Amino acid sequence: MNLMHLKSGTDVRGVAIGEENSENIELTDEAVRRICQSFIYFLSAKTGKDRDELCVSVGHDCRISAQRIKEQVIAQLLSMGVLVKDCGLCSTPAMFMTTVMAGCDGAVQITASHHPFDRNGLKFFTAGGGLSSVEITKILEIAEKNEAVAYDTSREAKKIDFMSVYCEHLRKLVKKGVNSPENYDRPLEGMHIVVDAGNGVGGFFATDVLEPLGADITGSKYLSPNGLFPNHIPNPENEEAMRSVREATVSSGADLGVIFDTDVDRAACVSSDGREINRNRLVALAAAIALEDCPGGVIVTDSVTSAGLTEFINENLGGKHRRFKRGYKNVIDESIRLCKEGTDSPLAIETSGHAAFKENYFLDDGAYLMVRIIIKAAQLKAEGKTLQSLILSLKEPLEEKSLRFKINAEDFRSYAEDIISKIEKSAILNENWVVADDSCEGVKIIFPQPDIDGFFILRTSVHDPVMPMNIESAVPGGAKKIALAAYYALGIYVELDISPLKEYLEN
Repeated sequence: MNLMHLKSGTDVRGVAIGEENSENIELTDEAVRRICQSFIYFLSAKTGKDRDELCVSVGHDCRISAQRIKEQVIAQLLSMGVLVKDCGLCSTPAMFMTTVMAGCDGAVQITASHHPFDRNGLKFFTAGGGLSSVEITKILEIAEKNEAVAYDTSREAKKIDFMSVYCEHLRKLVKKGVNSPENYDRPLEGMHIVVDAGNGVGGFFATDVLEPLGADITGSKYLSPNGLFPNHIPNPENEEAMRSVREATVSSGADLGVIFDTDVDRAACVSSDGREINRNRLVALAAAIALEDCPGGVIVTDSVTSAGLTEFINENLGGKHRRFKRGYKNVIDESIRLCKEGTDSPLAIETSGHAAFKENYFLDDGAYLMVRIIIKAAQLKAEGKTLQSLILSLKEPLEEKSLRFKINAEDFRSYAEDIISKIEKSAILNENWVVADDSCEGVKIIFPQPDIDGFFILRTSVHDPVMPMNIESAVPGGAKKIALAAYYALGIYVELDISPLKEYLEN
């Protein structure tokens, strides 16, 4: 059975909905059972426990295929003798927390994050965190070779309401962080915070975390889970989604707007004037908070963060900025590596909104990120200040552009690597191009000329036959000049579709 095509970084994802017996369905019952059986083999070996000694939690987001897949996951685990705790509708970070707070050896979350409604997937956790790409590959390899075996079909899962436990945990963090002795139980009294959950599972943050703490949540939108996502994609990187939360924040006169992706492992926010605190701004804000308790610490980010962010972290905050390969698990693992080597690294964060604090098990948890930000917002409000005051000195690029080029070559990864290698070599011969020292993935070309003052980063997509390009310039018209240089450099590669670059230059 071919299952390796379901690998998506550190997750398993595929089409889960279609006509009955449709060949287009990838996450079939048999595929789900095989993969979960393989996970139990892996978990047993990792923990040193027999299968009947293991306890595994199972949860899901609101996708319409979740119930079918959950039934198969639970049935397979139970048949192998595993004690199963059925958590029902849950955020992905909450599922990891079952290994911390509910005595579970592992967890299975059924989610496909922000992907279309007809997709679904499986995300696995151990007490040490999410699985690595290598571990997922091994699980799929074993699953391909072994049919699912039903050992015992008589057992039942134990249903638990873990989200209530998790929400109480978040509320306690806010109470402790705001530290308001005169109003300990309702420390957010007087704060107006709207939440746009996009009909994902993040509505709990408004009703079960913020409101019980005294916050006014009027104006919040799309809090009810709906796996068809009828209003907008739950994704902080989506333009329509960000417009939705901006409008809700401004129209309701809120202090802050919060938005999550489908399963709440990513988040972003909006200031009272409707300005997005997203991407570089979000990284800057999270870094400012993280470095308060870790002076001089290293903030690990993905590679596409701006030059202004590096200056902000290094010079304004007194920390150190470490760019690393894109992929939230990559930046998390790099931060963990630094800590193990004796270098303080309190935060790993991607511009996409994945943020993992050392103090929180290096778990990328959008709700935890927003808790930290809301605590700081409450503290600043008591001083007559706003969150924006923390990042006023952040220099942002005057111009920036993101483009994606499709690769038509059959072996797309090798083709992309060849392009990057040749661009790097040709840059050495071009006096106007400088290969950056921090080209941690792909290639970063700096254009130091005063009338350009910028760079482009060209890399290979983590999952798809695509080469993303990020352009940044500090002067008017600089981005187009960089794009033109890139157009001439990339035009010789016939299997690379650079039409988006041409369209950008023509508009």
